[in-house]
Amino acid sequence: MDIKTQLYQMFILGTEGEGYRSALKKGLGGIILFTRDVQTPEQIKTLTDNIKIQALIPPFISIDQEGGRVERTENIHNGKKYLSARFAFEKGEFFLVEQTQAIAQELKNYGINLNFAPCLDVNTNPNNPIIGERAFSSNTDEVSLAGNIVAKTYKNSGIIPCVKHFPGHGDANSDSHLTLPEINLPLSDMEKIHIKPFLEATKNGIEIVMIAHLHCTCFEKASIPTSLSKNAIQYLREKVGFSGVIISDDMIMKGVAKFGMQQACEMGIRAGLNMFIYRYSTPEIIEIIENIAKKALSDKELAQSIEKSYDKILKVKQANSLF
Repeated sequence: MDIKTQLYQMFILGTEGEGYRSALKKGLGGIILFTRDVQTPEQIKTLTDNIKIQALIPPFISIDQEGGRVERTENIHNGKKYLSARFAFEKGEFFLVEQTQAIAQELKNYGINLNFAPCLDVNTNPNNPIIGERAFSSNTDEVSLAGNIVAKTYKNSGIIPCVKHFPGHGDANSDSHLTLPEINLPLSDMEKIHIKPFLEATKNGIEIVMIAHLHCTCFEKASIPTSLSKNAIQYLREKVGFSGVIISDDMIMKGVAKFGMQQACEMGIRAGLNMFIYRYSTPEIIEIIENIAKKALSDKELAQSIEKSYDKILKVKQANSLF
């Protein structure tokens, strides 16, 4: 595949903006679905079938279906919700497996193959405005245990799990949708409390990790989010031992916006980030991909980073029978 096709594989876009249609034909890596996309079982299955037909390369068809506050099937369930991670875990391991199997079966029925779950955040800050009950627990070992149960159940049920939000969003005191939160903990504390669940997930064969828009001072003195930080990504590779696909949280979020959309993507690629999520597929986002593809034709370092990411993405897709 040429460098532009390889670069398109590095993006997962939303349906709002319609640019995803042409992008699929150019090799777009995947689609992310939101509540607006899921109206009836028949409608969502038709949508995912059409996405697969239009795609040059089999795409990830992804969703955030955690249960509780983060659930995209509200229109189908008429207000009935799955339990959030914390409340599901409190009901016991058997219930956690049972609910995860139910979510997985529903997603499979709709033609979805990737779920951005489970959260491995350890909810150590009671004033955290974004995690809360999305975390299984405020105890590291409980988060590791529950996270591995859920990830394994998804995998065994035919859905690819993606653990999030490395290196741990649980101590944040602000919302990365609105600003860049700072976590000012020494690396030893991060490792002992927040990074440990990701280490356990890696040992258990997780294939995709989402990295957060957080300024962790243990990785960067300057105000650079972990999603664009070479130090944080190298740590995930070399110290945690993760060899799969590293994907960003939504690049529309304010935690990363100050860098400018194209510059942020280039920073991420050079830092070793493998995939980017954008909740939209507007002409502006498509233009970013096209501009970086042109730049990569004369930028050997950029091109090599794109090729490495492409290889990792295809490896995960092949291992999960998307081809």
